[in-house]
Amino acid sequence: MTFTSEDLRRLLDADDESVLVLIEGRTEVIGSDDVEDEEYRGALEVISRADLVERLDGEDPSDHEVEEQAATLDATVDELGG
Repeated sequence: MTFTSEDLRRLLDADDESVLVLIEGRTEVIGSDDVEDEEYRGALEVISRADLVERLDGEDPSDHEVEEQAATLDATVDELGG
């Protein structure tokens, strides 16, 4: 599994303008302004904090809801690979 509930919890705990990215096989939570930095060139923007909060219907979801969302993101990114 690429995305874990811990990844999504880190995103929920981050600043409002943060995004979850996948770069070189690892996940990172970064500020939306950092996406343009050379360090993150080629990174896949997976989901913004705002979009995650909307999908989870709030900022305090259950562990089950977060795990389901991590699995959904995992499946979505896997499909991008062909």
